[in-house]
Amino acid sequence: MKLTKFPFADGARRILLVAAVAFLFPIAGWAQATAQDELPDAPQATILQSQPAQMPATTPSQSQPAPQTGSSSSAQSAQTTPETKEQREERARRELEAEEHQRMLGVVPLFNVTSNANAAPLTSKQKYQLFFKSSTDWYVFAITAIDGELSLLGKEYPSYGEGGEGFAKYWGAAYVDTFDGNLWGNAILTSWWHEDPRYYRMGHGKFIKRVGYSAFTTIWCKRDKGTWGPNYANVAGNFIGGTISNIYYPSDQRGVVLTLGRGASVTYEGIVGAEIAEFWPDIAQHFMKKHADKQAAPQPAAATTPSPTTTPGTRMQPEGNQTPTPNPGDQKPQDQKPQ
Repeated sequence: MKLTKFPFADGARRILLVAAVAFLFPIAGWAQATAQDELPDAPQATILQSQPAQMPATTPSQSQPAPQTGSSSSAQSAQTTPETKEQREERARRELEAEEHQRMLGVVPLFNVTSNANAAPLTSKQKYQLFFKSSTDWYVFAITAIDGELSLLGKEYPSYGEGGEGFAKYWGAAYVDTFDGNLWGNAILTSWWHEDPRYYRMGHGKFIKRVGYSAFTTIWCKRDKGTWGPNYANVAGNFIGGTISNIYYPSDQRGVVLTLGRGASVTYEGIVGAEIAEFWPDIAQHFMKKHADKQAAPQPAAATTPSPTTTPGTRMQPEGNQTPTPNPGDQKPQDQKPQ
């Protein structure tokens, strides 16, 4: 398995940039047992002989239980029928079509990632299709252009020159690194050795276990027949790509030591890419759930001031410790003294 490569001359810068941007048998048995439970009990021979006159007339539905048995047998045989080659290839086509729309943050392609442990194996044609899709995506051109610009600004290879010509050489070298590495590691060698070029997410379990699993897939992969074994295509493809780079890198950047260093650097990048592919869905789901919970949380009710009540015959007074002024109509008449 190998994700889209991110080639940079400096291995540490590569890693930092990548990290910144990243039951048929039980069913059949249950169906058979259910069908048997639904069938009527066989009539007893002793009852037929001793009480012939008392036997009720059987209706056609009671005397012909065969259709139920036949339908159960058909369902059981349909469930246990192995998948044909054409059906398996069609299922692989549908799964690959869905995988080619996967992106992290809507930008970084995750075409080589699947969460389906029982995904159909890819044909050689489909492996080449996946390689071509991964190598010609707009993101690959963009990320290799950024790498070329950084290399140009750092004057990594002075013989490449400066300006537009120098940028074209840096960009071309970065893109060819990606293209030929994917060609060998994701298409040619995987077809030759019958290995699956995709990353299979574990998606559950303890954090340390998943981290170890992701890193280990750089050298261990799933095969077309469903078993797991050494990831020859990934490792060999990385070093073949490093060897081919001796053709277009400057003369002072060639040799066995530099070739091995480039191959190892791309292999380390694959580990980082696998970790991102493993945990990104969990990270995205966490933030989506947090946002949904925030939206669903009840909003605090606005505090309301109770309106003051007035008793009949009293006038409203300004706030303060003033006593209400009685209504003149409510005052009792005072006794008048006789004159």
